[in-house]
Amino acid sequence: MDIALFTQEGLVMVLRWIHFFAGVAWIGHLYYFNFVQGAFFAEIDAPTKNTAFVKLVPKALWWFRYGALFTFLSGFFMLLIAAHDYKSDFFQTPYGIYIYTGALLGILMFINVWTLIWPKQQILIANAEAVLAGKPANPEAAKVAPQALLASRTNVLFSIPMLFFMGASRHLGLSMPEGFNPVPALATVTVIILALELNAIKGKIGILAKPTGVIHSGLGLLVLLYGLLEALV
Repeated sequence: MDIALFTQEGLVMVLRWIHFFAGVAWIGHLYYFNFVQGAFFAEIDAPTKNTAFVKLVPKALWWFRYGALFTFLSGFFMLLIAAHDYKSDFFQTPYGIYIYTGALLGILMFINVWTLIWPKQQILIANAEAVLAGKPANPEAAKVAPQALLASRTNVLFSIPMLFFMGASRHLGLSMPEGFNPVPALATVTVIILALELNAIKGKIGILAKPTGVIHSGLGLLVLLYGLLEALV
């Protein structure tokens, strides 16, 4: 008896299931941090906030960063299988164009989690532990807090078009002429996305400071990227 789960199609299904499960854990916590926890922390006193940083935040960050890790790994292996199936025609398909855009956003989000957000959150957690123990506050904490917020807000910004393009890769067409050269379209969206990533590393938070601002900016980025792909394909 043939078991569908033990075929390449079944393997892709398992990877997609892991991708969905881990992605919900990751993005769910991202939205929790930005839309719920941040507003709550702004309304409570310093001792309560420090206690939450010690007792609550590390647990939430564990699910956050490992959700990001397993989302990335499962997506990476799915991309390898798709690239093998499509071969040289990969970027001659709507799937290739859309998934490249979504994957680039997702990969940068994953990098931000592990190289920007998590290291800075470790400093903030250690500072809260020190203050609760009666030790002096770490001056570095005041410096890294806005940096961590900017990286987190950038991930929210990226997540809105990322989710759209991930879904579009299998469910939305794209008119592509014969002999289409994908380089101009892919190069354009890459430059825009990398410019926003550079701002996450060295820039200012600006309009992303408020949840409404980051949501509107994410929707604007989605419209911009999709419009460019339609225009350049």
